[in-house]
Amino acid sequence: MRYVITGASRGIGLEFVHQLLRRGDTVDAGVRSPEGAKRLEPLAREVGNRLRIHALDVEDAASIRSFAADVCAAPVDVLINNAGVPGLWCALTDVDYVDMARTFAVNALGPLRVTSALLPALRRGAARKVAHVSSRMGSVADNTEGGAYAYRMSKAALNMGVRTLANDLRAEGFTTVVLHPGWVQTDMGGPQAPLPASDSVHGLLRIIDGMGPEHTGRFFDYQGAEVPW
Repeated sequence: MRYVITGASRGIGLEFVHQLLRRGDTVDAGVRSPEGAKRLEPLAREVGNRLRIHALDVEDAASIRSFAADVCAAPVDVLINNAGVPGLWCALTDVDYVDMARTFAVNALGPLRVTSALLPALRRGAARKVAHVSSRMGSVADNTEGGAYAYRMSKAALNMGVRTLANDLRAEGFTTVVLHPGWVQTDMGGPQAPLPASDSVHGLLRIIDGMGPEHTGRFFDYQGAEVPW
């Protein structure tokens, strides 16, 4: 299977690359700076053409077009929209609206732009699967704490976008879902996070592998439990 992963240079994205290569899949990894993707380079040397590293800034339309031109040369089976930023976590009176706009651009608009750009290759793929790494913090029903305006609102917007995308692509046999990875031990998750990235991604891949048309437009955590919207 051929996978495309955004935000693949570290954290959850990097762990996706590790686990997919380990089981024999092919990966196209989108990263903001290929020169800075030091943890991907040894993998590329080890597996050869099963890993290709591409420059990709999901905020930038020209970067997405260039990425898609490279990636769409062959069919894509699964797209994993993983790239994301935390934004500033602050109280209402301290919200930075420039930062909020960037957080929306990366977390909500980026996955939509990448999915649209890669549709020709996904249509030629065998699986027609698109998975979006979101967060339980984007759940309206589950929000009992407040704060983190930029992150919460951007992920809620992504979740609505995926529901809409699922409806639009359902007739073509696509399956597109929202995934909550848990509170993961990454740069974003911080040192207090209880969940190793390897455990999270193992669970997420189990969901992606098993998902079919009946799952499209739904929201799951890494253990397979459905998350309220």
